Amino acid sequence: MSAVVKRVLVVLAVSLAAAGCGGSAQPAAPTGGDARLGASGAAFPVRVEHLHGTTEIARRPQRIVTLGLSDQDPVLALGFRPVGVVDWFKERPFGNWPWTKDLWGGAEPVVLGEREDVKLEKLAALKPDLIFAMYSGVQKEQYDTLSKIAPVVAQPKGFDPYAAPWQDMTLLAGRALGAEDKAKELIAGIARSFAQVRADHPGWAGQSAVAADSFKPGRYFAFQKGDPKSAFLAEMGFTVPEAITKEAGKLNGVEFGSERMDLLEVDRLVWLTTGTEPHQRIKGDKVYQTLKVATEGRDLFLTYQNPPIGAALSFNTVLSIPYALDQALPLLKK
Repeated sequence: MSAVVKRVLVVLAVSLAAAGCGGSAQPAAPTGGDARLGASGAAFPVRVEHLHGTTEIARRPQRIVTLGLSDQDPVLALGFRPVGVVDWFKERPFGNWPWTKDLWGGAEPVVLGEREDVKLEKLAALKPDLIFAMYSGVQKEQYDTLSKIAPVVAQPKGFDPYAAPWQDMTLLAGRALGAEDKAKELIAGIARSFAQVRADHPGWAGQSAVAADSFKPGRYFAFQKGDPKSAFLAEMGFTVPEAITKEAGKLNGVEFGSERMDLLEVDRLVWLTTGTEPHQRIKGDKVYQTLKVATEGRDLFLTYQNPPIGAALSFNTVLSIPYALDQALPLLKK
C-alpha cells in the first residue's frame, strides 16, 4: 500500500472505528458532548441546498442509499456505510475498488440497479432515511418521487448532471451527514497533495493534455475539462484544450473518427480503455501514427481495470484520487 493511500486511510480509520460490519449504514460515534451532534459538532436537523431545492435531514442518518455513480466514496470517507448503491462498473459490484475495500469492512450493500436504472421497490424495501444522488442525472420529477421514500440530496447546485467537482460533492455530503469539518479536512489534504505534484513538476504548467478512449475500431472520444478524468489532469497542472470543451457542450466529450485525430495532438495524451486490446488497435491507426504525440512517445495507455487506474480517474473522488496519484504519477513522469 502506498504512502498517500496510507495517510488517507489513517484519517478515515478514526471515522470508521465505531462503524458496524453489517448491512446497515453505521455512522461513526460522536466525538463527545450532545449525542445529537454529528462528527463536526453540527446539531441536527440540518438543511442542505442542491440542484432541486433544499432538503432537511432531521436526525443523524442510519440507513443511507447512494444513487450517484460514485456517491458511496464520499459517504464512506465520512464514516458511513451505505445499505444500497448502484452499479457503474459491473465487474466491481457496489464500487468495491482498492480504495474502498478496507472501508467497506466486509459489508455488502444491496445493488439497486445499474447507473440510473434503479429498482424503486428494492430501494423502498431498504427503508432508507437518506438518499444521495449527487453524481447522477436525477431530474426534478425523479427527485420528487424519491423524496416520497426518504430525504434526497441531489446534484450540487450550479452544476449540470455529472459535472460537479469532487470537492463540491464531498462538501455537500459532509453537510448532509453533520461532518462538514471532516469533509473540509479531507479536501484540504488532497489539495496539498496536488499542490505538491505541481511544485515537483513545474514543467507541466501550461502543457496541454487530453484523456481519451476508443470504444470501437475507428472511433475515438476526447473528454472535456469538466469530465472527472480531465479534471484530474488539470489539477496536476495540465491544461485541457478549450476547443474540445467548447465542442462538447453539455456532453462529457467529443466523439470523432481518424480524420479528426488532430484533436489529440497535445503535449500529453492519456488513453483509458477497457482492457489492453484497444491499445494496439489505436497504435495501428495510420493517422495516429503521424501524430507527434505518438511518434515522440508522449502518449500513455492505461486500463479501467487490472490495474484500475482508469477507474480511479473516472471516479475522481475523495477516496480514489490518492490511489490515482500513486498509480498514475510514476507513469506520467516517464
